[in-house]
Amino acid sequence: MLKIPVLRWGDPYTSLDVDRISHFLTGEPIAEVSQANGGIVRRDLRRASRARAILREMPARDLIRRVRAAGRLYEDATLPMGDGSQSPDDFVRQQSASTGLPESMCRANMRKNAFVLENMERILDCLTRGLDPDILSRGYGVESRGVVVSYQAQSPVLGAVLPSNSPGVHTLWLPAIPLQLGLVLKPGPQEPWTPYRLVAAFAEAGIPRDVFCLYPGGPEAGAAVLSSCDRAMIFGGSATVEQYRGDPRVQAHGPGFSKILIGDDLVDRWEEFLDPIVESIYINSGRGCINCSGVWASRHTKAIAAAIAERIGPVEPRPPDDPHAGLAAFTIPGAATAVWSMIEADLKENGVTDMTDRWGSRLVELDRCAYLRPMVVHCESPANAIARKEFMFPFATVVQCPQEEMIARIGPTLVGSAITEDASFLRALGDATHVDRLNVGPIPTTRLNWLQPHEGNLIEFLFRSRAYQVAEDRFAAIQSAVACGCAAT
Repeated sequence: MLKIPVLRWGDPYTSLDVDRISHFLTGEPIAEVSQANGGIVRRDLRRASRARAILREMPARDLIRRVRAAGRLYEDATLPMGDGSQSPDDFVRQQSASTGLPESMCRANMRKNAFVLENMERILDCLTRGLDPDILSRGYGVESRGVVVSYQAQSPVLGAVLPSNSPGVHTLWLPAIPLQLGLVLKPGPQEPWTPYRLVAAFAEAGIPRDVFCLYPGGPEAGAAVLSSCDRAMIFGGSATVEQYRGDPRVQAHGPGFSKILIGDDLVDRWEEFLDPIVESIYINSGRGCINCSGVWASRHTKAIAAAIAERIGPVEPRPPDDPHAGLAAFTIPGAATAVWSMIEADLKENGVTDMTDRWGSRLVELDRCAYLRPMVVHCESPANAIARKEFMFPFATVVQCPQEEMIARIGPTLVGSAITEDASFLRALGDATHVDRLNVGPIPTTRLNWLQPHEGNLIEFLFRSRAYQVAEDRFAAIQSAVACGCAAT
């Protein structure tokens, strides 16, 4: 059994307080993870400025090269893990065993994280709109059009309180290191594997270990990370998002309520679009904020719901090492039962029909875990309460709604895929501020373009653009300093 320490600016710290991680099916112990408390976090983060100072000693382009190398190591190498080591196959098995994700999904998320690391230069180029990375490092510089600009880092580190349900979210904090910000991470209780392996890969690629903190622990540790970092992100439910709404220091990532909208001009051809609709709902066991939780159309909705149900309704749980396994287990006792109870209550409302009930019970309870099988619900109106719900398994409502009412009634939408060629409808969707990412055409909501921002541009969250005026007799000195990579005096 592995023993995994807290990591305090790169130094391992073994706590008397440990959390034991066990296999979700067998109960076999996998690891003992030391736990950090809030006092340790707050004390360590008094030295946060040192992390940025260390990283600024390394050229940004060198860090990008090292990050690219870390991506290959993360995906292919045997790396240190706690008091032992971990091969890529070990990583997949351990992550699956603690989270309930099928091993095939663990490998897919591993590839996704590696892709972001290996393509970091292109991603940063797009997020900064082509800004020379040295400008962010130095704090000022001259743009290609000959104008002096300045960007000020708002924090020496990026903090993150991470979830256990979907390892793909780690892509959001990966750019911090090439941006020369230290990382302060509170791993999810069932999923310490990804952040620890990524930090091991960074260190193996030559990035100093003393710019990393990893604080496994309870809610107190997470609260300390958020209160002690000037910029941090957290992943949670709607209540979490509401708690931090309006706080400029915290980027809160919650349910996505992602949707597919079929316009009146194409809805009669809905069968042509069934594949991307099903993929949007079912892939990654429906656990992501980018999974589709609602399909909206003005007509044919009962037929659309029935066709989706025909495709995913019969799916059964399979062992985690089965390459065809498509469902993730609920590993927290009582969680699946509680979700099913909420759904059952909503199914009693008039105008709501469970389109998957003919394929048997949706709740499958085993000795140590439970599964919720894919579910499709038809709603005769957007007023049905379940039309505004999202759950952590392949679940979607198909909602009948006139096109002219859709934009006003869909509510917050992280990804909206609009299957339409109606120019006025697309123009209105482009103006809709409650739709974050807009896909035009039958693009699955789950297919992201990593060269585009996700839930806000990370650069704008971490850096502030400010005025930086230079007297005419000093402009040449600034240009010269930028050219030689040194500071102007």
